[in-house]
Amino acid sequence: MSATHRILDPIDRNAEVLFGLFMVLSFTGTVNVATAGAEDVRAMMWAAIGCNTAWGFVDAVMYVLRNLVARGRKQHVLQQVRAAPDAAAGARLIRDELGAAAAVLLGPDVERLRQRIVALPHAELRQRARLQRDDFVGAVAVFVLVFLSTFPVVLPFMFIDDLMLAMRVSGLVAIAMLFAAGWNWARYAGMPPWRTGVTMAMLGVAI
Repeated sequence: MSATHRILDPIDRNAEVLFGLFMVLSFTGTVNVATAGAEDVRAMMWAAIGCNTAWGFVDAVMYVLRNLVARGRKQHVLQQVRAAPDAAAGARLIRDELGAAAAVLLGPDVERLRQRIVALPHAELRQRARLQRDDFVGAVAVFVLVFLSTFPVVLPFMFIDDLMLAMRVSGLVAIAMLFAAGWNWARYAGMPPWRTGVTMAMLGVAI
């Protein structure tokens, strides 16, 4: 459930969708359509599917690496806090790592956290960051999310024989999806949905 929660985080989910849509729009927008024909439409369809697949694979790999690096970073910070020369230095490391979230913690709260870290078993702090099963499950989920979310942009090339028309319809589908993703992103963040949605759609138009 924890892995599912991370994968379905609204910020990450919408970011993956937005990046995928921008990537496909950039790809289809750079194709020369001077000699449009039925064969060109089929070629575009397979090329766009290949673009979606490649982008999903890259995102899946980066998801695994990001988890591994984040896990290693946490382990490193714990080691630094424990090895700090005094309590003040350890508390400073904790506040630096927490960033803005540290503003809600009082001095005694940070000190209790530092003491808990210092009390951790030495063997636990020396463990190296390793890949876990959830990392690979999450990577598969990220790949499926990216591929399926950008697949509607490919659909026009399957049903429309005119390449120029197919590209225009594909672009409209992508722009509509960009607006929806921006709207959802803004609602989650408490921002104006219409403004964010229109901004994402305009970026798609520019591409």
